[in-house]
Amino acid sequence: MTKPQHYGNYVRLVPAFHFILVPLGMISLAAAIVYFFLSVSHGDSLLASLLFVSLSLMMVMTMVLSRIFACKAQDRAIRAEENLRHFALTGKLLDPRLTMNQIIALRFASDEQFLSLCEKAVKDRIAPDAIKREITSWRADHHRV
Repeated sequence: MTKPQHYGNYVRLVPAFHFILVPLGMISLAAAIVYFFLSVSHGDSLLASLLFVSLSLMMVMTMVLSRIFACKAQDRAIRAEENLRHFALTGKLLDPRLTMNQIIALRFASDEQFLSLCEKAVKDRIAPDAIKREITSWRADHHRV
């Protein structure tokens, strides 16, 4: 059973990604750059060191871009879900002045708080973190990473 979410525990980390893959990628890129400069200073052939830098950079870029692309896809799904939820509750779509980050924050609000927070977010231009802090009845999202 998953524990209830609230402002203090909603962030989700994936240990294999955040604590193993990312540090290893950064270490590999740093080592490749150091190896390149050592090769230059010793007058060694640059082919291997340039290949090492290129492969390490490609690995880090792939890691970062795959994360960005996955989050963008999740953001689109969240916007569609929250638009549908707002429509179900009011018969109207979300206010187009809401930013994507505000909509992402609003997904945690229960139906009882959702509409008032939507209005307040538009009217007062509330930051996403402030929206999350105002939620008293938290609606968990255990699927986003």
